[in-house]
Formats: sequence, C-alpha cells, structure tokens
Amino acid sequence: MTGWTEYALALGLFVLSHFVPRLGGLRERLIGTAGRRVYFSVYGVMSIALLVWVIVAAGRAPYVALWPQVPWTRWVPNLVMPLAVVLVTCGIGLRQPFTLGGKRNCTFDPAHPGLAAVSRHPLFLALALWSGTHLLPNGDLAHVILFGSFLVMALAAIPAFDARARRSLGPAAGAFFDRTAILSLAPLTRATWLRANAGGLAIRVSIGLALWLCLLLLHGLVIGVSPFPA
Repeated sequence: MTGWTEYALALGLFVLSHFVPRLGGLRERLIGTAGRRVYFSVYGVMSIALLVWVIVAAGRAPYVALWPQVPWTRWVPNLVMPLAVVLVTCGIGLRQPFTLGGKRNCTFDPAHPGLAAVSRHPLFLALALWSGTHLLPNGDLAHVILFGSFLVMALAAIPAFDARARRSLGPAAGAFFDRTAILSLAPLTRATWLRANAGGLAIRVSIGLALWLCLLLLHGLVIGVSPFPA
C-alpha cells in the first residue's frame, strides 16, 4: 500500500464512520440492539483508532511542500492548545444536548446555563483551534488536507447543531441562544455565575491544563515531532 493510498483509505474510513451511522436510522437500530453504553464505547474506541491511523498515515504520505515551515510558527499551537484542551474537559458532559459531548437526555435550563454560557459548542471549538493552529506549521499537502478537513468539519458542525437546536426547541430557542454563546468570557465576570459554577470550572480547568502538559511533553515521543522550535 503506497503512502497516498493508505492516507486516502484512512481519511475516507474516518469520515464515513461519522456519516454512515446516521443514514437510514442505522445508529438508532444499533443502539437498540447493543445498548447506548456499549454502542458509544465501541464507537469511541473505533473513532480514536481511526484518528490515530489518519495521523500516522499523513506522516507516511509523500512530502509535498505548499509553504515552508518557519520555526516560530510552532509557537502558535503551543500558545493556543491550553485553551483547546480546557475546552475539551469543560465540554464533556455539557448540560445542553445540542452539541458534541453534551448530555443527550438533559433539558437545558436557561436560568442555569452552566458552562454553556461560556461556550455551547466547546468540543467543536476545541477541534477548530487544534486543527487551525496546526495548519500554520504544517505546510505539506498531506497535513494541510488533514488539518484543513478537521477545521472545515468543526466550523460547519456549529451552525448545523444550532439549526437542530432551533428546530427542536421551537419557541424556546430564543432563550437558549440568549443564555449561551459560541465563546464568551462575560460569564467569568458575573459573581452569580461564578458562585454557581466556580467549583466545577476549577476542577475541569485544572484537569485540562494537566492533560495539556502531558500532551506537550509526550508530543515528540508519540507524534515523532517536537512541538518546540528547533
């Protein structure tokens, strides 16, 4: 299998794995057969495995330079990734069902929006920050396709999920969008919001920063490329 063939196959399977289950109610039938927990556990492991394969295959693909790598550009993801990882830890289990990682069976309470007041799509925003900031120091064709694809998917998913929220909530959609944001730091300045959310926020931010530090230190070992300028 050549480098481009492996890369195309890995990327194609990754994309298909996210769209095929939604066709014809396939996902709902699989959940009904195996159970929600089993389905999402298997699907999560498969998605991670395919993502790892895509990243490895991108490194194996023939190198076709589109723009040169300048050492200082490596600081861009280094400066932005702490925010991206914190958004991930804050977004898992978000108490609004209309986003990736949100609690599917919960009912959004406009009076208590929680972390959704800061971002109603933290995982999509984290994916966009990760892929967008990694584009700059990775100017070869394979990685531009990789990070560019994830950036487009993340940015396209946000209005798609917002449209789903409008359809599902109907007249209540106005309150939902009034009390949430794509990204806003304003809630961090409100005493009432901080009193209600400071404890959980501090724990999630601490976990996110610790995870980011681990990823930074292991980047060279796992990915094979140092994240620091040479």
